[in-house]
Amino acid sequence: MVRTPSKPITLEEFLALPETKPASEYIDGQIIEKPMPKGKHSTIQGELIIALNGTLKSQKIARAFPELRCTFSGRSIVPDVTVFTWNRIPRDDNGEIADSFQAAPNWMIEILSPDQNQTKVTKNILHCLDNGTQLGWLIDPSVQSVLVYFPKQQPAFFEVATDVLPVPDFAKSFQLTLGELFGWLLE
Repeated sequence: MVRTPSKPITLEEFLALPETKPASEYIDGQIIEKPMPKGKHSTIQGELIIALNGTLKSQKIARAFPELRCTFSGRSIVPDVTVFTWNRIPRDDNGEIADSFQAAPNWMIEILSPDQNQTKVTKNILHCLDNGTQLGWLIDPSVQSVLVYFPKQQPAFFEVATDVLPVPDFAKSFQLTLGELFGWLLE
């Protein structure tokens, strides 16, 4: 849902607003509310975070974050899953993970909800790729498929259970088939 304020606001004004549930994003001067995740979306998101961090975080290669606000290049978006390589995770003065992420993720993953606009989600993936993201996944639980977006390359479509999904080079130790991904919905 697009919320148009009575007068246009800047990105800085948007960031000063209180957070909403579900999250709102700032795209092209508009405030866009993300749809509330439903069962399939939440299940895939939760299991994917656990699987990614089980492989990548334990080796200090990268870390996966759910619903993390990323603000860069005039937008403030909240992808379903973001993955940042270990050396790009912002830290505060205490060495703890910072609250503010002012960069595109290394890898972004979106999971379509039944009432979500696929074009808007695709635009966010393309925006990330234009700003340094190495790979984007668009997971569609309704047809059990994944569209994988690469920088400056045609996307690839995966719909066969035995397909191994592509991952960025830094995540080569992580492997997942389409069947494993959607198998989480049966557990």
